[in-house]
Amino acid sequence: MKSNRREFFSSLMTGGFLATARGSLGRPSGPIKAIAFDAFAVLDPRPVFTLAEGLFPGKGADLAAAWKARQFEYTWLRTLSRRYVDFWQVTEDALVFAAKMLKLDLTEQHRARLMDAYLRIRCWPDAPGALRCLKTKGIRLAFLSNMTVKMLEAGIRNSGLGQVFDQVLSTDRVGAFKPDARAYQMGVDAFGLNREQILFVPFAGWDAAGAKAFGYPTFWVNRQNQPAEELGMMADNAGTTLEDLTRYLARMISS
Repeated sequence: MKSNRREFFSSLMTGGFLATARGSLGRPSGPIKAIAFDAFAVLDPRPVFTLAEGLFPGKGADLAAAWKARQFEYTWLRTLSRRYVDFWQVTEDALVFAAKMLKLDLTEQHRARLMDAYLRIRCWPDAPGALRCLKTKGIRLAFLSNMTVKMLEAGIRNSGLGQVFDQVLSTDRVGAFKPDARAYQMGVDAFGLNREQILFVPFAGWDAAGAKAFGYPTFWVNRQNQPAEELGMMADNAGTTLEDLTRYLARMISS
């Protein structure tokens, strides 16, 4: 999988989709006025994959792994080939492929239940307090995600996070998935700020590398304790929860 990611990113950069690196590789150089979050840094997808195990006992973990891998590979391939469909369709296509690959009997009912689970996800337990803390500091907050607006708004509603986010930015706006520069540019355009004033908070290591290459200060919420991707770009800092993010920003402000 790592070699595939390296090849995908190499193709993106060669094709001119990914912006050249800007800014330092250390801490952000100026005050942070806004934060853009990848959806899964805030929303917990684990119940989707727990359901997969419930529907396919003993095979759910394999299905989840194959589904997740194809889900993001399809976003990259569709961006490279300029054949965009929204993340809901990508997710369903990836599920169908993964089930076929594993020779599982994915009935229409199974498919509907697994897809519907994406509209039922809620935030990670640490998210509400951390987000409201950031909000009280006057920092503007946004989702900047491959997910559709419907998926993002469902997660906000399920989590009781109404009025927390100033912007809900889906790549549907630009027809290109992350790490394409057009996707990251949405935050600059929506907030009307320089990219150096917007902290990007990813869930995945490849997204951390992509955001940093674009020029965003980047704090990686590495909930799965994964190693950094070997893509030539590192997040400015990292932690395992959004509480770690709030502490990081507090240290920045006080120093």
